[in-house]
Amino acid sequence: MAYKGTIGILTGGGDVPGLNPAIRAVTVRALREGYRVLGIKRGWAGLVDLVQDPEVDNSGSVQELKEPIVNAAARTGGTFLHSSRTRPSHLPKSTLPAHLRDQFKDEINDVTSAVLSNIEYLGIDYLIPIGGDDTLSYGYRLHKEGVKVVAIPKTMDNDVPGTDYCIGFGTCLTRTIELANTLRTSAGSHERFLVIEVFGRYAGYSALLPAMAGAADRCVIPEIDFNMDQLTDLMVYDRNRHPSRYSVVLVSEGAKIRGDDEMSFLGSEKDQYGHAKLGGIGDRVGKELKERSPTYNQGKRINVVNQRLGYLVRCGVPDALDSVVPMAYGNLALDLILEGTSGRLVNIRNGVYGNISMEVINGPHKVVDIEKFYNVERLRPNFKDLQDAPLFIMNSD
Repeated sequence: MAYKGTIGILTGGGDVPGLNPAIRAVTVRALREGYRVLGIKRGWAGLVDLVQDPEVDNSGSVQELKEPIVNAAARTGGTFLHSSRTRPSHLPKSTLPAHLRDQFKDEINDVTSAVLSNIEYLGIDYLIPIGGDDTLSYGYRLHKEGVKVVAIPKTMDNDVPGTDYCIGFGTCLTRTIELANTLRTSAGSHERFLVIEVFGRYAGYSALLPAMAGAADRCVIPEIDFNMDQLTDLMVYDRNRHPSRYSVVLVSEGAKIRGDDEMSFLGSEKDQYGHAKLGGIGDRVGKELKERSPTYNQGKRINVVNQRLGYLVRCGVPDALDSVVPMAYGNLALDLILEGTSGRLVNIRNGVYGNISMEVINGPHKVVDIEKFYNVERLRPNFKDLQDAPLFIMNSD
């Protein structure tokens, strides 16, 4: 069969609900437009590990996609293409595949030349990476190297610059609200503080918006360090006003107690993008609330229910929004390909679908506008000036 061209698609970074619907949207539209579609497995690792030998089994690196495969997968969460945090421009010697070890011998290697060779070997005319700013920053590198790239934004934190919405964010909000409301029964039964740690390395959207929707009394976010005594005072105040005598705070994983030099990490090991695994700030906040509570509660200590949501908000099937938006993003990507356009990031700005130069990915982190959306004195969202705001209140500007 003669194809118009070949499109490669991959998913990188953490899994989220909505990836498989995006893969389906790209594949179904592309096949009907006369293109061949290749699924690159394990993110950028698939283009590193591929061996250019027809006798070698490369099924762990690439597979041809057809409608029956993607139709079945689209009803599930995660990514059936699998994912990784491989960064071909900074690949440690210990992770080099055997066939590249003679070619690259430094402790940290830029194997982009091998990636470009494999893209040519596979006959890929257009590449569609789906990921956060780490994954997409390397996609932009390939664009600068001459590869035709159209990018789709994905991240639980909703922090890819240039777009109001990233795949996975809607389900993250839905699950956070559901789980916070579920955990209330235990907090209320025992008259405790409820401390819930949520995603958000640099941006506090995944804590601020659920708090706006009533999932918590207070929230602390990465954009500004918070005072522990201030939070304790507010939590005691909220608890004493509640008929069931409990109060709730959402804590972004990247939030810092005032005076901390850095975020809270689960260990010192870093991925290829230089990120250590975040976690533990919720436990610290819970411990501090318990110890400080007598000062603000007439000498009586208040116990804590402490929960880190973690993978509970990123596993399972996508919600309605993360089924519809990935469909639209996939078709937007195909529209650009059919126009012969590349180097673009599909996006939503102020509720309208569109696209923007991938160059935005190398810009500053997308973070919450504190002055506009966060009450620093009350440690909670602002609820005013919503006239003409987009669906999720805060846009990408």
